[in-house]
Amino acid sequence: MDILLILQIIVLLGAIFLGVRLGGIGIGFAGGLGVVVLTLILGMKVGNIPWDVILIIMSVIAAISAMQLAGGLDYLVQVAEKILRSNPKYINYLAPTVTYVLTLLAGTGHTAFSMIPVIVEVAKEQNIKPSAPLSIAVVSSQIAITASPVSAAVVYMTGVLEPLGWSYPLLLGIWIPTTFVGCMLTAFIISKITDLDLSKDEVYQERLKNGLIKASTGAIHTEVKPGAKLSVLIFLLGVLCVVFYATTISDVVRKPMLDYVNMLIAEGSSLSALAEFVKSYIDPVRLPRDGAIMSFMLSIAALIVIFCKINTAKIFEQSVFKSGMVACVCVLGVAWLGDTFVAGYKGQIQDIAGDLATKLPFLVAVAFFFASMLLYSQAATAKAIVPTIVAALSISATSDGSVAANSYILVASFAAVSALFVLPTYPTLLGAVQMDDTGSTRIGKYVFNHAFLIPGTLAIALSVALGFLVAPLF
Repeated sequence: MDILLILQIIVLLGAIFLGVRLGGIGIGFAGGLGVVVLTLILGMKVGNIPWDVILIIMSVIAAISAMQLAGGLDYLVQVAEKILRSNPKYINYLAPTVTYVLTLLAGTGHTAFSMIPVIVEVAKEQNIKPSAPLSIAVVSSQIAITASPVSAAVVYMTGVLEPLGWSYPLLLGIWIPTTFVGCMLTAFIISKITDLDLSKDEVYQERLKNGLIKASTGAIHTEVKPGAKLSVLIFLLGVLCVVFYATTISDVVRKPMLDYVNMLIAEGSSLSALAEFVKSYIDPVRLPRDGAIMSFMLSIAALIVIFCKINTAKIFEQSVFKSGMVACVCVLGVAWLGDTFVAGYKGQIQDIAGDLATKLPFLVAVAFFFASMLLYSQAATAKAIVPTIVAALSISATSDGSVAANSYILVASFAAVSALFVLPTYPTLLGAVQMDDTGSTRIGKYVFNHAFLIPGTLAIALSVALGFLVAPLF
């Protein structure tokens, strides 16, 4: 290892450490500083900026922010609260289920913010340490990104895997059940190994003695805005349209459909005019999947603005919009920094990774895990690491359209890009710590000994293990 490589590693880790110390959007700032030092001082070639990832995040956040302004997010929180309060004893299972589903539909884990106060309240009422349901819920909201049909990470991975024989609906059919079951198994294990009795927690008793615990306020009864339900309906229909369109342009659906419409046209069928119309949209594909998600999400926002009659000037004031834009800056800085370093040593990484991953496939998941804890984004991690893994394993598309050899490793390992909880700096993680007035959800003095590490690692390990059981079957 030469001195230049040592200096480059120091800059990479130093920028990440500085970002952790600055917190929030500062992580993105520090990433940009690292790029400057690596390129202008240490002579590395600048890496690629993940524009597609950033733009998808921005468009999804814009749609959710419009829905939030219309009152739709508050309405969803009320529905979720009713679910939690209907069976409060099962909060360790219901809390992660709710945050998982919200993220699955929205494509961003920031929707979990609105559920954190509710989870704390219900847990306190049941004398359950909020740290248990909160930690699993936050982790579930992160892992669900790897199963959401509208997340930037899934869009990127499907783009990589479809030429290798994996269809969009098949991938969702693998990632959704494996990640959800992984989260539920984690909830079961954490419930069994954790002392859930809140009254026995010393920190809680101390805070209770000092009057720092808020009294339970019961169910939230905020008035639903006139356009709230309509905004939710528009958003959900939009998500369904995204899934439908993305499925129709998937080769597994598009090619048989194209063969059928060509047959109708050749036969001069009464449906030939309709067949010509359909063919014009799918051959060639007019709008690629990432462009479709961006345009559909912006269209959803436009429809919510029009039909729910909201003031666009107030959209940027919404909490989801602010947290989403912070995420974009963080992805820009940190992912750019990571790609600059990885691209500089792509050949060496491929040589090492190819040999190890062939012998021990699960090491791909380990690489995803550690990369994501530094790159701060599921999509950015996938974009930085996957091309190297594909090259290292010599994965290439087959001539007959069948699934490429070893490509199942990428499918099975994908959930491991969700290790954003390892460093206790992610917004939803910090939000859970700050909003839990019992003090049971805390960060230890050694930084890594926090409430989310064990549940998160366990959930990813189980999701990946299930992936390795299911993916090879196809």
